[in-house]
Amino acid sequence: MTSRFKNIQSQHFSLWLLLALLSSFQVIAGSTSEQTNPQPQKFLMVVSGHGENQGKDQPGYEFDELAKAYLTFRDNGVLVDIASPQGGAVEADQYDPEKPYNQDFMADQQAMSQLADTKALKDLDSADYAAVFIVGGKGAMFDLPQDPSLQQIIAQVYQAGGAVGAVCHGPAALVDVKLDDGSYLVAGKKVNAFTNIEEKLFGKKWINSYDFLLEDKLKDRQAQFQSSPMMLSHVAIDQRLVTGQNPTSTVDTAQALLQSIGITPKPGNQYSDDLTLKLVAEILQGHEQAIQKYQEHKANYEPMLVGMYGYMYFETADTRQGYQQALTLMELTQQDLNHPKLNLQIAKAHIKLEQTSQAKALLTELSSSHPELAEAQELLAQLK
Repeated sequence: MTSRFKNIQSQHFSLWLLLALLSSFQVIAGSTSEQTNPQPQKFLMVVSGHGENQGKDQPGYEFDELAKAYLTFRDNGVLVDIASPQGGAVEADQYDPEKPYNQDFMADQQAMSQLADTKALKDLDSADYAAVFIVGGKGAMFDLPQDPSLQQIIAQVYQAGGAVGAVCHGPAALVDVKLDDGSYLVAGKKVNAFTNIEEKLFGKKWINSYDFLLEDKLKDRQAQFQSSPMMLSHVAIDQRLVTGQNPTSTVDTAQALLQSIGITPKPGNQYSDDLTLKLVAEILQGHEQAIQKYQEHKANYEPMLVGMYGYMYFETADTRQGYQQALTLMELTQQDLNHPKLNLQIAKAHIKLEQTSQAKALLTELSSSHPELAEAQELLAQLK
């Protein structure tokens, strides 16, 4: 009995010792976890300082892009510094302050304080940042490509294992960035940016003042240039280099940049204009359910944006399929907008598709309700 009692005591002692060790390990592990909890990552956001008079005298940065990207980073726990080539106050091109993302940004006192007095690039230490994000806007074409401090920061962050992102005209800052081996950062990498087609459609005021077209220059640097149809979201990802095509690509680019340094973006930062153009992309790809989705959830989208996209898409179309796609988009919002110029464009699409009776009916109605539209009367006369 004594021997058995001793064995039981020994077993109980061993069990107690095991539990004590496990408990101690958990305390130590918990303490270590708290001690090694990583500090928030910090990103550097760069904007052009070229703007004057809301972009009327000199183009500046895009406020929408700044706001959307900043909010995406902020909402995912990232700290942000905002900088420009010269530092101090910077001026955006004209924007809509009523947009929800712009209101959210303007309500952020820290963001607005930084924007009122941006950091000068020459005063920054690249070691402070896990990533650099270059905001677009046509001003980026004028002051960012020539800034040696920015080129140095981009190269150093990238070579230290950080990430580099840019959207719209922001990739202008990348075209002359060289790595330590003398090669261009973008050489051989997948990239995109505001395309030549987008520039010719939406950048007419300043295009002749540029030193280069961004698409052409990136190709000259041996980048693998990618793109989607005009103003639709497209993000080119090549490991830690992330570039977005246009303003619609901003949130997608910001989220991809987060992923490139190991942060999984939270759901959110989805806005009606971006969602609308993603729906347009689905329609152009022939997804019929996208049309039904729009019709059933119209409040989530912007009919004006759908109709105007169809209008501009028709301007660039040169195939029967392109004319039909443009017509589909325009007719989808025709009743919502009921705009004479949109209806005139719809009539032109019918003509291109040899749908004469539909074109005649629409032009007859336009000639009656809007006699000032001489083009409608001229087209109608040609069809008779």
